[in-house]
Amino acid sequence: MDIDPILTLENVVAGYGAMTILNGTSFSVHRAAITTIIGPNGAGKSTVFKTVFGLLNARSGTVTFDGRDITNKTPRQLLELGICYVPQGRNIFPELSVRHNLELGGIPAGPCIDIAARIEAAMTRFPMLRRKANQQASTLSGGEQKILEIARGLLLDPRLVLIDEPSIGLSPLMVQEAFDILKDLRAKGVAVLMVEQNARSALEISDHGLVLELGQTRMAAPARALLDDPRVGQLFLGGAMVEA
Repeated sequence: MDIDPILTLENVVAGYGAMTILNGTSFSVHRAAITTIIGPNGAGKSTVFKTVFGLLNARSGTVTFDGRDITNKTPRQLLELGICYVPQGRNIFPELSVRHNLELGGIPAGPCIDIAARIEAAMTRFPMLRRKANQQASTLSGGEQKILEIARGLLLDPRLVLIDEPSIGLSPLMVQEAFDILKDLRAKGVAVLMVEQNARSALEISDHGLVLELGQTRMAAPARALLDDPRVGQLFLGGAMVEA
């Protein structure tokens, strides 16, 4: 375990109905670093995110954020603590404008936060959002919609970002843009926990990596060590992986 992690899972068990997916999963996530989870289909990668973010209750074990037990807290409580979740697929309001999507994303920050200023900063960081502020979000390309999702999450000034499969459906140029955003977050002191179908590319920009198999953490090491490990390369880095 990290000496001073921002996020720690200890012996977490979780699943759906009678099916158990996480079987005592334990790992930690470093501060101001990118950590990528890799593993075969059905290993529980996306289930980890849903359990951390309160979308799925842990049956046992603990989830700790910055020294505080957050096990089974609600997504709203976790947003207020500084945890942002960007799920797999498209999660926007397609019939609303880009600006309205951003405004809705800022609501959890509360009345004391100047969301207008944060939206302005987001549009400066991502000029496409300003150019298309009055367009329906459904008219954006897949990559632009992913940028909108990420920007909306960043309005809450998170300390930890959980991002699931950021490159799905994106062009190589937009994938690079998404990865550049994650590197910028790291430079600003934000921790990032990522699941990514292109495990090799994700590990190449990561500081740490985790191998999840059958709902348990099999390996936890610097990302470079996983990239150089022939066992990991043979099992997980030969091609794209898709989470079940």
